[in-house]
Amino acid sequence: MKKIMNAVDRFCYKHPKFGVRNLMLYVVIGTAIVWFFDLMDTTGLFLNMLYFNPALMVRGQVWRLFTFALVPESSGIWLLLLLYFYYFIGNALENQWGTAKFTVYYLSGMLLTIIFGFIYWGITGRSFQLSAYYLNLSMFFSFATLYPETRVLLFFFIPIKIKWLAFLDAAYFLASVVWTPFPLNLLPVVAVLNYLLFCGGYLLEYIRPYKARASRSTVNFRREARRINREQARKPYTRKCAVCGRTDTDYPNLEFRYCSRCQGYHCFCQDHINNHVHFTE
Repeated sequence: MKKIMNAVDRFCYKHPKFGVRNLMLYVVIGTAIVWFFDLMDTTGLFLNMLYFNPALMVRGQVWRLFTFALVPESSGIWLLLLLYFYYFIGNALENQWGTAKFTVYYLSGMLLTIIFGFIYWGITGRSFQLSAYYLNLSMFFSFATLYPETRVLLFFFIPIKIKWLAFLDAAYFLASVVWTPFPLNLLPVVAVLNYLLFCGGYLLEYIRPYKARASRSTVNFRREARRINREQARKPYTRKCAVCGRTDTDYPNLEFRYCSRCQGYHCFCQDHINNHVHFTE
């Protein structure tokens, strides 16, 4: 997982213009528009043109690869609350990760969902209604992983930390797996898999006992300093970021620091010193 996360970080650093700024705003607006037109349509044909259907996709209706993510799973006040929730969480993740990484995260979730739908269709010859409902809800896991101690007002008056709400979200996902008919009960699993690809390394840092982390991260700094000096004598730079690969030679104005929580002696630039998966081996 750490390698995947670092690979994503390197891709996003090299392609900063990749992605759609305010992606969740477009998703929310698109879902609201679909809901509005569905209210006007008494035949149900409008939503039938947007649903995920592999048999029709291979015949040319490729727009379904994207429009299935805009089909609302509820209506009325609950839909409005969900849309606000999607925008709030998605916007916070984009501000933390950047537009490129958040776009990769969301597209990855859609791609995994599409692959799952095509695999089921290829095996059984049947299709079923896919949606981005669990993908959107799984964003809360990512938000809770990055901001576990943040407090919010549950029901607008009960203060509670985000990490405890994440446990409730996990219980809902588990109940969906148990009680939802097959194969729809596998959609929460696909959404969680996407979350683990991007946040699994952070999650391990939280669930690993602190004492064990501290003992494994203890370093003989005198020995490490000698090793680093020998390596630096053979290299044209003094410091190199372990995530993006930038060096103090190529970027002389960039600050570099060493992480005390990583096992070993690892250097990071100012953009990744507080935003990286800690080395454990």
